[in-house]
Amino acid sequence: MHTRPRHDPTIGRINSTAHFDHDWRVHEFTSDFIVEDVWALPITGGRNDFQRLLKDFLGDSAHQTPDTFAVRALWSIRTRLGRLLRWDSEDSSSAQAASLRARLPGDLQSGPRGPQSAHSPFSPLYLLEDEFAAELINRTVHGVLHLSWVPDGEVFRGRMAVLVKPQGRLGHAYMAAIKPFRYLIVYPAMLRKLERRAPEL
Repeated sequence: MHTRPRHDPTIGRINSTAHFDHDWRVHEFTSDFIVEDVWALPITGGRNDFQRLLKDFLGDSAHQTPDTFAVRALWSIRTRLGRLLRWDSEDSSSAQAASLRARLPGDLQSGPRGPQSAHSPFSPLYLLEDEFAAELINRTVHGVLHLSWVPDGEVFRGRMAVLVKPQGRLGHAYMAAIKPFRYLIVYPAMLRKLERRAPEL
């Protein structure tokens, strides 16, 4: 598995319609979600390398970097603000009732869910050989993180899609408010982290 150079035009945010170029299983139960972002990740590899990409994407870096601190600080602020404004105070039964787990086809419900990152607010939904989905639920938004392994010539490339369903007017306002932080801090830090870690694989 290896990275592509940063000047490669195929790396970075791509058209959201690319999410529908493949018959991903996530399409079966997210028709009421909006595809917010689709990113071509700076990592390519062989057909069987997706599990290693997943481990690297969700894993913790062995060395803390300014990018890591910036993203965690931003999420810490979001968490404290959520507690203050009771955005994340839904009880577990409410969250469970709203979870996409109930919509999953039988084979996905009974199959592996995938890893849970210690520092991620997302809960895994399912894991296959070439795709993984996890969800986040709170009073502002219901979000889905989808990772996939896409054929790209003679290799495969990592891809990430973010699907959202804002919760009412507050949710729409919240998504608009955090958009600059996502594009200026979170996503660039994610790409740099993957570029640094891929040579270690």
